[in-house]
Amino acid sequence: MSHENAAARFDAEFAPRIAETIAGLFRHRIHAELDGGQSPARLHVYGEPFEGVRRFAHPLNIYLSWDSLEVEALFATGGEEKFALYLAALPGKLHAWQAPRQIDLGTRSQAEETVLLGGLDFEH
Repeated sequence: MSHENAAARFDAEFAPRIAETIAGLFRHRIHAELDGGQSPARLHVYGEPFEGVRRFAHPLNIYLSWDSLEVEALFATGGEEKFALYLAALPGKLHAWQAPRQIDLGTRSQAEETVLLGGLDFEH
């Protein structure tokens, strides 16, 4: 499968499920939408910070992108099972990314104006 085909299938089949999972974890107070400017698409995760109570100065504005070889591997044998385990592990992954990247999902704030979590894999 070519890189372009894998990217297009990821955008159509897998990325929306990641977005839905993230938004659902936060009862849709944090939004996750495809940003189609990349191939495969990045996921834009954002939310308005709490008024008055926030840990960091900037509103939540994160981009997630995955390694293209990892994306292609989702279409190999066992890829769907690997992806299901990845979705189940997302709450822990999100929690683990907070401290090192100075992100606070609870108050929907972050230290930097924009944060890119790139080259991600689908390990759980």
